[in-house]
Amino acid sequence: MKRILGLVLIVTAVAAFNVWAGGKGEAASSGGGVVRLKLAGVTSDSSNLAEAYFKEIVEKESGGSIVVDLFPRNQLGDDRACVESTIFGDIDITVSSTSSIATTYHDLYLFDAPFLFLSNQHAYTALDGPTGKKILDGMAAIGLKGLCFWENGFRNYTNNKVAARAPADVRGSKVRTMENEIHLAAWRAFGANPTPMAFSELFTALQQGTVDAQENPLGIIAANKFNEVQKFVSMTQHVYTPYIVVMNLSKYNSLTAAQKAAVDKAVVESTKFQRETSQRLEKEIMDEFSKTGRTTVVILTEAEKSVFQKIITDNKIFDLVKTKVDHPEYVDAILGGQ
Repeated sequence: MKRILGLVLIVTAVAAFNVWAGGKGEAASSGGGVVRLKLAGVTSDSSNLAEAYFKEIVEKESGGSIVVDLFPRNQLGDDRACVESTIFGDIDITVSSTSSIATTYHDLYLFDAPFLFLSNQHAYTALDGPTGKKILDGMAAIGLKGLCFWENGFRNYTNNKVAARAPADVRGSKVRTMENEIHLAAWRAFGANPTPMAFSELFTALQQGTVDAQENPLGIIAANKFNEVQKFVSMTQHVYTPYIVVMNLSKYNSLTAAQKAAVDKAVVESTKFQRETSQRLEKEIMDEFSKTGRTTVVILTEAEKSVFQKIITDNKIFDLVKTKVDHPEYVDAILGGQ
């Protein structure tokens, strides 16, 4: 009996030691209170580079008390799924296109408005200004901390017939668009024939002349080789679509003041970096288009784009946008330069 009792005591002591050692090991591996943030990224080169830059700054500025785990290129799901997971707290930070979550947060329908912005700088001024801040702050209602806007890019018009610079140049054109009420109304206002079509069918449709034209950001045009079947790329920059970077609100609020400061600094610096990278990559794409000799890149002035904008105003497209957002005054604020 004594031997059995002694054996039980030994086993109990070993088990207790293992529990203690395991706890010590977990504490060591977590860095003694290190916060890990899971960041879900999108399929964009400029965004992926900025996500890595964000990680670098946060970890440095937090003195190592925050570690950011990157999951780029939609590894954790598409934009909508990742935003939902961020609301529930399964993901900590997500980069998403605004259009993917406009049905959940209606003020993001604002970015469907054609010719709301006439230049990249106009967009940056608005997004970093009072109106942009209100949009970000409003995301608290759905459990998110709106961190910043990155650049997805302007949509541009391509076709085979004319170096389009004016509304008259797109009149009668059968242009493939998304199934989007605002976009369809805008193209009809320009006198075009908008034709919704699955994106997977677009290259063949352009090649065979089923549609005359299409409109997309430069990165998508280049990646899908639309320039090989479209002679003219007109930089109409008719719709500006930002990425929005969001964080689980409870997770952000759980950080220490120093950790929040590290995240906030990374937001500012990575936003500047991402936009500059986006612009550099777009310029490289335009240069590559021009080099091939197959594609003519047409640069529109702000004055030329304002002619399109007037048609949007006259045909009450901005009024249509106002019916879809929760704060219609944001449309007027941006058009007024705020």
